[in-house]
Amino acid sequence: MNIALYVIVMAVVTYLIRMIPFVFFRKKIKSKFFRSFLYYIPYAVLSAMTIPAIFYSTGNIITAIAGTVTAFVLSYFNLPLIVVALSATAMAFIAGLF
Repeated sequence: MNIALYVIVMAVVTYLIRMIPFVFFRKKIKSKFFRSFLYYIPYAVLSAMTIPAIFYSTGNIITAIAGTVTAFVLSYFNLPLIVVALSATAMAFIAGLF
């Protein structure tokens, strides 16, 4: 019974989050500030969820920092995502060996 209740609550909350913007924002949003605010929300939320997880992912802060710095440097040079991800993972693994 508890699992069914959890699923129902999750479905209602998910539906409300998707339905509310359609109900309240029928016209095009003309405010430049509000439009830019809504544009950057997904990036801010993704960063807020990802950055803390990066530093706890390896169980060692030194290896996490090594992988993060590697990822930032390689992404600064516009390398493909797969190269950045594999290189950061390899650097964290190598740092863990020492």
